[in-house]
Amino acid sequence: MLLYAIILAPLLFALGAALLPADRHRPKLLPTAAFIHLIFVFQAISTTPTTSGEYLGLDALSRLILLVVSLLFAAIAVYALGYFRQHRGWSNRTFIACLLIFLGVMSLATMARHLGLVWVAVEATTLVSAPLIYYNHNRFSIEATWKYLLLGSVGIALAMLGIFFMGYAGLQGAGKGILQFDYMLAAAPSYSKPWLRAGFVFLLVGFGTKMGLAPLHTWKPDAYGEAPGLVGGLLAGGLTSVAFLAILRAMQIMAAAGELQLARQALLSLGVCSLLFAALFVIRQRDIKRMLAYSSVEHMGLLAIGVSIGGTATFGAMFHIMNNALTKGVLFMAAGNIHRFYGSKKVCEMQGSLSVLPLSSALFLVGFLAITGSPPFGPFLSEFTMLRGMVEEGHYLLAGVVLLLLAMVFVGMSSTVLPATMGPPLEKPPDADAFRDSFLTTASPLVLLAVVLCLGVWLPAPLRDLFTQAASLLEVKP
Repeated sequence: MLLYAIILAPLLFALGAALLPADRHRPKLLPTAAFIHLIFVFQAISTTPTTSGEYLGLDALSRLILLVVSLLFAAIAVYALGYFRQHRGWSNRTFIACLLIFLGVMSLATMARHLGLVWVAVEATTLVSAPLIYYNHNRFSIEATWKYLLLGSVGIALAMLGIFFMGYAGLQGAGKGILQFDYMLAAAPSYSKPWLRAGFVFLLVGFGTKMGLAPLHTWKPDAYGEAPGLVGGLLAGGLTSVAFLAILRAMQIMAAAGELQLARQALLSLGVCSLLFAALFVIRQRDIKRMLAYSSVEHMGLLAIGVSIGGTATFGAMFHIMNNALTKGVLFMAAGNIHRFYGSKKVCEMQGSLSVLPLSSALFLVGFLAITGSPPFGPFLSEFTMLRGMVEEGHYLLAGVVLLLLAMVFVGMSSTVLPATMGPPLEKPPDADAFRDSFLTTASPLVLLAVVLCLGVWLPAPLRDLFTQAASLLEVKP
């Protein structure tokens, strides 16, 4: 019942948000639902591996992603209280209801133990997040929403083909096309290898589009650039992690069938391609939110590379899932504050923001240092662990290429972040006094940044065990 409660609680609050008549009271449902969801998640992950029939269950991978999604949403829910206080004249009924449904369907995708159910939940995230991207109701947001829907729908259609191919591989091998995940793991050695390989490729391309791996990432700059900051944080830290989990499920099946090497090579190719695209396109990027979109492409590439190497690098990738999600939350919330103050995301129109919006700008600057792997923050430790894993496995050239591309990303992002925060201050926009740093709009990113700093200094034993167990599920069992 606990697993059903994790899914149903935000959905019930979404219904309440849709029925509540007063706009000013509706935002309070977000933190209430978020913290109830977080309590349920802590209860679920603190118990032994949990299942609820054939369709829902929690293993180490789903525990990790579910924890990341719930923590990130709780922080963004508190931030949303301050966000909506500064948008009192805007109707928030659809937005808040969709946010809560988004949490519910991401939870469903995380706990699903049936490939068909995973597909339905990921497709639901596409549909329910479209109104969130369109919230500003201008020509740029409608263009970003249509691009997101179009490319996301193509990706999810390819993922459906991949699921069909994997089911047909079972029919050709074991004689059953059952898509229940535990059954597929047990029967995978008897599956038809050509159909299984084809299925994995389609799943990788399909869910890789949702994850934002290059060259399947083209929806990201527009969607992240036009969505409100809190939505960008959920997309970059939550939705991408859920899509990555779907790919990892396919990798588990490939490993059980003895085809893990092929899966790793395919994922490695997309990972290196993502790092390369991010390094090239982040250079001289003058829109801070589009810059963060390319940073997301970079880190999705790092996750793909870490898992494709195996061993220590896979542990580092599991650690990096949490570091990336929480740091992206910091960056998108801080960027949202700066955007509202200046009414612009362009560096040329927000120079020297540190002098007029000190707390949000400082959070954005320090978040930039964290996400680019600067010590002593968590991303430095997880990226270093992945690089160490590459060296341990003898991938010296790959480690060198990754270091070079990470350095390029750092230089490219610094050429945007430093002028925006520390350049000569511009004259304040006429309505700037209406948008000031407040406790509600800065507390959440500050707490997340403190957590990321703590993870770089000290990794608690329960989290270390969770990362280890999650990584072990992706290794070939003797």
